[in-house]
Amino acid sequence: MARRRILHPRSIGHTWASVYGVPGEEPTVMRTVRGWRIGALLAAVLLPLAAAGEPGVAVRKPRLLLVPESVVNETAAQQYTQIKRQAAARQLLNRSEPVVTRVRAIAARLIPHAHRFNPKSAQWAWEVNVIDAPMVNAFCMPGGKIMVFTGLIDRLKLTDDELAAVIGHEIAHAALEHGRARMSEAVLKQVGINLAAAYFGLSDLGTTVLAQAAHLAVTLPYSRSHETDADLVGIELAARAGFDPRAAVSVWRKMAALGGAQPPQLLSTHPAHATRIRDLEAALPKVLPLYEAARGRG
Repeated sequence: MARRRILHPRSIGHTWASVYGVPGEEPTVMRTVRGWRIGALLAAVLLPLAAAGEPGVAVRKPRLLLVPESVVNETAAQQYTQIKRQAAARQLLNRSEPVVTRVRAIAARLIPHAHRFNPKSAQWAWEVNVIDAPMVNAFCMPGGKIMVFTGLIDRLKLTDDELAAVIGHEIAHAALEHGRARMSEAVLKQVGINLAAAYFGLSDLGTTVLAQAAHLAVTLPYSRSHETDADLVGIELAARAGFDPRAAVSVWRKMAALGGAQPPQLLSTHPAHATRIRDLEAALPKVLPLYEAARGRG
């Protein structure tokens, strides 16, 4: 049985995860970066987003961001519009006014706090919509394009605090520019594989093996790191917005109880449920004071 995920819209036809290109066409990002110097592709550092002693979690924002933000956000906006159009055509977009109002109200409390991790987020054209479908899924595309599926709310019977933890996690991906980093990684990996295949005179089979090795050695650990950081930033966003960050732990317990086999963590793009719960519990002392402060102000 396949795993159920709450991450990225891969489950709606790989729209955003297919290296951000249109099937049958050269991806926009490849056209954009054609001719860039290879040396520029190799520059990557990690910058801490929290000073020592500052309240909240400490994560490192990826700086493998060779693709311009404007390209990433424009591509995301186009894909998001396509998803909305497809859902609306099937009469699945924003069908329940109470559910949409609830989701948007929770997101509206979370969004202002994203600026701590990405000041540019204050200028994004945020959107929040709901698709009436049984999938246990939600995502936030680069530029602040949020989508929540009713299956996430209904099947997990989420409280407001739990829903805030999920939406906060997805907002964190956008604020930390994980989509932009993955897009940049895809470009770098594609260039690297093509160069290596040409240099070593590899056959198609050899190129495939090289691509699989790159996937395991580069993509998977990078993705797990993204997920862990989004978990941590998500509970801080929730806490600052006055939602109980402990609800994130209950979300993942519900996910574990929902069922679905998980592959070994080494070969998974996401941390195992038990690992996520452990890391979240360890981070709670850093964000609970923020929650209490927000409640005091409210």
